[in-house]
Amino acid sequence: MENVEVIDGVFGNAVDAVQTVPEKVQASAEQLKALIDSLTGMAVDFGLKLLAALVVLMGGMWIAKRLARAFKRTLERRNADPSLVSFLGSFMNIILRIFVIIISLATVGVQMTSIVAVLGAASLAIGMALSGTMQNFAGGIIIMFLKPFKVGDIISTSDGKTGTVKKIMIFTTEIHTFDNQVVLLPNGALSNSQITNLSGNETRRAELNVAISYGDSVDAARKEIIAIIKADKRVLKDPAPNVFVSDLGDSAVILTVRYWTSAADMIPSRGDMLELIYNKLPKKKIHFPFPQMDVHVKK
Repeated sequence: MENVEVIDGVFGNAVDAVQTVPEKVQASAEQLKALIDSLTGMAVDFGLKLLAALVVLMGGMWIAKRLARAFKRTLERRNADPSLVSFLGSFMNIILRIFVIIISLATVGVQMTSIVAVLGAASLAIGMALSGTMQNFAGGIIIMFLKPFKVGDIISTSDGKTGTVKKIMIFTTEIHTFDNQVVLLPNGALSNSQITNLSGNETRRAELNVAISYGDSVDAARKEIIAIIKADKRVLKDPAPNVFVSDLGDSAVILTVRYWTSAADMIPSRGDMLELIYNKLPKKKIHFPFPQMDVHVKK
């Protein structure tokens, strides 16, 4: 009897265990389903947020671009300094784009405190890595306040770059050279180096040298050159043009010619004067000598 009772007990426990298996499987299945539903919901929610962030980013960039243009046009209509228009327009464009990026990150769900912390760390890292760029930014601000030159001026840098200023931007200044090359100059270097503003004054003095033969009359050459200069309407009457002997060369008398014009006319008038002098002086029996050397041979 005892053996029978033991067998009945074991059998009963086995039956109970078999009966609890479907319940555990069902519970596990329900937990798995709940997990899948949760992950699906999170994925859908994140996907919608990401889609919304992309829409905000693309639309925001489009709006930022047009707001920056409208800002520049407003400054232009108010006759603001072209240099200021270029600089502030570039600055406004960058600020608006940064603002759009921050809004896009917030749309995804990134906390503003996290964004501020990341921006702070990124600013420090970028500032250390791009110290030259920050120097250019500071140089741009210095140029805007001190105004060593403005848009439309002709400038010459210490390394030989010469051209007309077209744009003064946040980090660089764009000039167009006389042979129509576009050159971007870093603002940091411009603010810390020697710059010659060829348009700083309304008038400029042109100077050129003319070599005549030793046998020719200096007075006749001077008279003819001054007549050529005075005939040009671009030359100012006051100060009066001047021609004088500046050197006695090995094979020629050197005459220095000086006259005043507007800053815009100085360079083109100089070439025209040289051509007229070259064509007219020989007609007055005034010659341009070639370098020569007399050799005396003793027998």
